[in-house]
Amino acid sequence: MNIHTLSFLLLLGPPISVAAATERVPPLPPGLSVSEGQLLLAGKPYRGMGANYFNLFYRTLLDSADTSFEEGLKQLSEAEVPFVRFMACGFWPVDWELYRQDKEAYFKRLDRIIRAAEQHQMGLIPCLFWYMPTIPDIVGEPMDQWGNPDSRTTAFMRQYTREIVLRYRNSAAIWGWEFGNEYNLHVDLPNASEHRPKVVSARKTALRRTARDELSSNAMLTAYSVFASTVRQYDKHRILITGNSIPRTSAYHNTKEHSWKSDSRNQFEQTLLRDNPDPFNVISIHVYRNSGQANTTSIAELVATLSEIAAKAKKPLFLGEFGAPKTLGPKEERARFQQLLRAVEASEVPLSAFWVFDHSQQDKDWNVTFENERSYMLRIVTDVNLRNHEGNSDP
Repeated sequence: MNIHTLSFLLLLGPPISVAAATERVPPLPPGLSVSEGQLLLAGKPYRGMGANYFNLFYRTLLDSADTSFEEGLKQLSEAEVPFVRFMACGFWPVDWELYRQDKEAYFKRLDRIIRAAEQHQMGLIPCLFWYMPTIPDIVGEPMDQWGNPDSRTTAFMRQYTREIVLRYRNSAAIWGWEFGNEYNLHVDLPNASEHRPKVVSARKTALRRTARDELSSNAMLTAYSVFASTVRQYDKHRILITGNSIPRTSAYHNTKEHSWKSDSRNQFEQTLLRDNPDPFNVISIHVYRNSGQANTTSIAELVATLSEIAAKAKKPLFLGEFGAPKTLGPKEERARFQQLLRAVEASEVPLSAFWVFDHSQQDKDWNVTFENERSYMLRIVTDVNLRNHEGNSDP
């Protein structure tokens, strides 16, 4: 029995004798939860390293005949990779047409992913609104409407969140709920007009962008609040994740004075906690290298600092993306990847996921498979999880 099977069986609770039927103990709630700052799976402290599997659902959403997710989840499970983070939605507005026109067909495709994960004892962290302009584009509003609780954007977000959570909350495969991908990197930028979302008419985006498509931290935090409260109506225990990256080195000053002045350690901490507010009960970050955040000078020091802040806030750290690009060259790529893994282990980061498994569109830089030259990364992750399993099993 591998470690994933054991974890799933634990979620079902211990066998009950007939004599004790009247004193039946309810099964443990599925998924990851947090108690007193401790990440838990099946009621026990948990630490695990997973994978980003961006295309897990997206490929079958675009082509119902694509069943590559079956083999992918099987391979990862056999390699002791316990969970995946994935885009549980369309990327462009055009990708949402099946959902809008035929929900039954849309959810049948997503059901196949959930069933495959259950079959292979894999955890899932679905990201529900990956690309920040997409929902406003669908409903014909500018992006500032993420900050309006009464907007069509917010109504659409509530609807999809409710449907997803109600449909899958009883599945042991669902480990947590994530809002979006790296929205925090786009807020309050002094040069925001240069970074408005792309106009791609073939993908049915908005046909023009204005200053109202420049995201503010207030709008982002409003969207986070509505998402979290919607999830909590239907799921009281699973972890809630913003999907944020690590704050920019000037994020505090971006907001306070619209400048690129570097933040102090205290200002960095304030921004990190602001961007992962209650009831989000983990600190979400993405880290690929050290850019000097919190006045740190190495990856190890940065991850240790993040872990300290998370521990003080009593919110487990989720390193939702990390990795080393192929463009560094073989020697530097391996060194960077190993640095990151050593930092994760040294700081006992409870939850982490490398970028990215089986994403052929990123063959030139990020893709990791069991067959390509970056497969060594999967072997290293397997070793980390075997060590984690020993720690998770300690009394």
